[in-house]
Amino acid sequence: MKGLVSICCFVSVLLSQATAEETVVEDVVTGLPLRDRSHIDETLRLATEENKGRDYTGALEKLSKIYRSAIKPMEQAYKYNELRQHEISAYPGRTLGASNTDGEITSKPMVLFLGPWSVGKSSMINYLLGLKEGPYQLYTGAEPTTSEFTVIMHGEKVRSVEGIVMAADSSRSFSPLEKFGQNFLEKLIGIEMPHKLLERVTFVDTPGIIENRKQQERGYPFNDVCQWFIDRADLIFVTFDPTKLDVGLELEMLFRQLKGRESQIRIILNKADNLATQDLMRVYGALFWSLAPLINVTEPPRVYVSSFWPYDYAPDTSRELFKREEISLLEDLNQVIENRLENKIAFIRQHGIRVRIHALLVDRYVQTFKDKMSYFSDADLVFKEIVDDPDKFYIFKSILAKTNVSKFDLPNAHAYRDFFGINAISNFKSLSSQCSYMGSCLLDKIEKAITHELPALLSSVNSGKQPGLSSCETTGCGEKPVKNRYRRNGGK
Repeated sequence: MKGLVSICCFVSVLLSQATAEETVVEDVVTGLPLRDRSHIDETLRLATEENKGRDYTGALEKLSKIYRSAIKPMEQAYKYNELRQHEISAYPGRTLGASNTDGEITSKPMVLFLGPWSVGKSSMINYLLGLKEGPYQLYTGAEPTTSEFTVIMHGEKVRSVEGIVMAADSSRSFSPLEKFGQNFLEKLIGIEMPHKLLERVTFVDTPGIIENRKQQERGYPFNDVCQWFIDRADLIFVTFDPTKLDVGLELEMLFRQLKGRESQIRIILNKADNLATQDLMRVYGALFWSLAPLINVTEPPRVYVSSFWPYDYAPDTSRELFKREEISLLEDLNQVIENRLENKIAFIRQHGIRVRIHALLVDRYVQTFKDKMSYFSDADLVFKEIVDDPDKFYIFKSILAKTNVSKFDLPNAHAYRDFFGINAISNFKSLSSQCSYMGSCLLDKIEKAITHELPALLSSVNSGKQPGLSSCETTGCGEKPVKNRYRRNGGK
């Protein structure tokens, strides 16, 4: 019903559209009229971000400090990053990189472009950045042109960066991509350039989906690489054009990978000025019809209808509608950029909750194993029985009963069978022994970060206050956390 309402609203706007005459400038090379780009800088507020950038840096430093002092020690003690390899079905949605979390905390918001080949993904990036001419504009054409994953980011000068260099640079957030092999790194390229928009966001252009061949023929795990970028993207533009609305197996696989990320997805019907009004209405409806089985959510993603490239709209088309749609998309992009810090804080807190749950579960496995062991017991058989049937020993139910944990946040029990298959139970200490006489327990630290420090940092950002590096150290960021029931008696 909501899809039909969207179509009806779109049709009414089209039918009431009047074509406006504008003064345009022609391109000296092609002779085509160029589009005015002044609204891009205005909508994205590119000239008013200098002071906010300094505040953003200070808050990121505080966020990184909380992560390193409170969350990372628990990650390392209970090897949370090794669990992540087996928990994809348990925790759908965005995940935190295992080997370079600090890089992800300080990284800019990522905007990912996906879709069939030659629908205008690269042209859209060129248009947003004003790269109509020059050696570093993304190559475009009617045939499949983009065969690499291209990361467009800010730099002091214009230069290209090879994938092997990006993966080897610990200051970037792309080092985990090494796991996809050298064949993929040869298909990964970075482009750095000084640009106000790139000071606030990073664009990722992807190879177009080609339905008549299997993605495995690319020589690297294409779907796995897409999933890595999807998990880290703050905004995902899935682009179509009027000639490529069919949904095949590869596109269906892509939308399965996007499950759980519906709030980040935006659908773009590009090259809309190639059609007359009546044909555009039919194409718009056909797009909804094709995507409806793939997006099983109550609220469908926002669909933007326009033509994103540097040249003026075709004559006798709904240029005012297309202009409003473009401005709406830019406002959407700006909203994601403006909320980048709040999103990072909320995400790190969510990540901390997951790490805490993991530590509580491992502790419960350790305690159960010790309780069931006797002098004549076979350690391997005892622990195999616990791992194979954790419900028999109330592993997960005991966590829900004794701690403030939602059952919807618990990972899949099968993930721990694989986790303990590569990590011996003897490698882990109980939570009560993870305390020092000079400092608090690991569980105390992570609970304080989750319940007080991170919410206080988020509150200070929302209220416009600059969070100092010692603010939580001075005030404690609120009340003391609930007494740790896992603390050893007499521990400090």
